[in-house]
Amino acid sequence: MSEAPEVSRGPVVTPVRVVIALCLVAPFVAMLWVGSYAKTDPTFIGIPFFYWYQMLWVFLSTALTMLAYTLWQRDQRARAAGSSDGGASK
Repeated sequence: MSEAPEVSRGPVVTPVRVVIALCLVAPFVAMLWVGSYAKTDPTFIGIPFFYWYQMLWVFLSTALTMLAYTLWQRDQRARAAGSSDGGASK
């Protein structure tokens, strides 16, 4: 008798993956919504808001990307551990 072929599952949406997506999308939304930061006040150490807001997002984007990467690695390890148990969790 032949075994049924393994059915490949499509992408799985989990809360962790939603958080990862939000971490990666937030900088794009913040930078593409120019009307939210196209002003000069408030200034920070003499630098108009328009400039320091964008520079702040350089650091925020780095932190959010690092967080997304860490969450992705953790999610992949959990999925690998879950699939290597031989389907005992089904």
